[in-house]
Parts: sequence; C-alpha cells; structure tokens
Amino acid sequence: MASGNPFFDDLRSKPEVIDLPQNEDHLDSESVNEPTQTATKPNLIVSSNVRELLECPVCLNAMYPPIHQCLNGHTLCSGCKPRVHNRCPTCRHELGNIRCLALEKVAASLELPCKYQSYGCVGIYPYYSKLKHESQCSYRPYSCPYAGSECTVVGDIPFLVAHLKDDHKVDMHSGSTFNHRYVKSNPHEVENATWMLTVFSCFGQYFCLHFEAFQLGMAPVYIAFLRFMGDDNEAKNYSYSLEVGGNGRKLIWQGVPRSIRDSHRKVRDSFDGLIIQRNMALFFSGGDRKELKLRVTGRIWKEQ
Repeated sequence: MASGNPFFDDLRSKPEVIDLPQNEDHLDSESVNEPTQTATKPNLIVSSNVRELLECPVCLNAMYPPIHQCLNGHTLCSGCKPRVHNRCPTCRHELGNIRCLALEKVAASLELPCKYQSYGCVGIYPYYSKLKHESQCSYRPYSCPYAGSECTVVGDIPFLVAHLKDDHKVDMHSGSTFNHRYVKSNPHEVENATWMLTVFSCFGQYFCLHFEAFQLGMAPVYIAFLRFMGDDNEAKNYSYSLEVGGNGRKLIWQGVPRSIRDSHRKVRDSFDGLIIQRNMALFFSGGDRKELKLRVTGRIWKEQ
C-alpha cells in the first residue's frame, strides 16, 4: 500500500538486507529460550501506540539501539539512516548523531510475547531478547519442503503435510520401508529434473524422500536422500538406508535424515545422500543404456 509519501515509497521499492546493530549487553543478559517470569519483574503494558513508536517509519521493522532521532524528535533505525542520506524521512531535516535514549529505555522495560504465539510458543521475552529468541524459537514455522518449485508456503507440520498432499499432489505412504522405481526416457536431460518427492508416515513422524538429477561439475548425477519433517534434534533419533543396484552390483547408503530446517538445496549440495553417477545408473538400468530405470529401496528406523 502506498504511504502517500513518495520518499518512503521510493525506499520501500528498493528492498535491502540490513543487519541491524544489536545491543549485546541486552541480548546476552537473559536466555533467549527461557520466558521471563513476569510476576517477579514489573513491565510496561504494551499498547499498540508503544509498538508504533518502536517501528521504523522507513523499513517498518522494530528499532534497536542505537535509535536515531532528528531535532524535531522523529525517530529512525540505524539500518535506514544511511539509506536516507542523513535526512529525516518525516520532516527532511538533517539527522545528525542524536540518539533517542528515552525510547531505548522504554524498549528495555518492555516484555512481549513471541511472534510465534499462534504456533504454540507461550513465552514472554524482554524487548531486546525477543528478536534473538524468535530466530531460534522451536515453534517457528517450517518452509514447504517441496523442491520442484519456489514454494513460499510456511506452516507447522500438520499444515505442511496437508499442503503437500492437496496442493503439490505428493504421494503419501505409511510404513518404514519403501521400494520405488524411477524411470526417465532421456537420462541426458538434467535441467529441471527434480523428479520425485514422496512423504512417509512412520513412528508418529513424517519423512520426505527426495530423488533427483543435478549437475556435478560437467557430469550429471542422481541423488536420493531423506529429510525429517521436524527439528534437527528430533531427526537425530532416526536413521535410514537406501539401496540401488542391478546386473549383480549395488550401492548402499546409510545416514541420518536432515531436518527440513535445512533447505532441499543445502542438503543436496552437501552430497548427504545416495549419489549415483550417470554411467553407473545406466549400467544398473540394463538394456541399451538409453533409458533410466532405477529401483531404490530403503527403510527408516528409530535409534534406541
């Protein structure tokens, strides 16, 4: 939505990633993963007006020290100050190096709920610890694990399972063992070859089996790997094996599923899975080596 101020609109039309300076004394003074016991410490009642005061008028993000102000009292975050060429975006006066210490102290007295409250986080955190907590909050939503498109959907695990089934038409299977056959008529085509995502339900959890082709240097290769739909600390409770073969030979891979907190590309590019060179894949396929026919089997188990 346009703000009515062309100066603001011009800035917002040019998004830029800015690392806002953090006040380390505030950030490290309390654990970001432990909610504050509000009964033992007085705090301000946070109204919408107070939150608006702490919102940068340019990037609309929460402001952290140093918070700058002009001679007329208009505030601005330190990340946006260079972007406005030291001119107040509200009144156009020169900003100088005036800090709004009063607003910084008001912020230090605030305690706010985690923004992932709707996902189940019940913690209340000091203003200066809240941002760091939210970057690590175990309730923060997951990104869609589907690799075949730039899907931007986020949500909790039950929501993403339904999303994969209904929107991406992903095959859903129950059980801890699998036996899949991958066929491609032209194995020399690698571009856009994210071929398969299958979701398995076992041990009360969900796992994503990926199989695809990608370019490793000048040679196309195939890779299969498993991702766990949950956090990394839970993923380490499980192991899996993959096996592919033909013509009396076989390759076996055993590993630990990676959390979907790690992107599909990150897992693939770390080669953390069963990797099959194209010549070997065609050898396993048999025939005239002009068609890919791979059978990948495997199982998932819970470590004791």
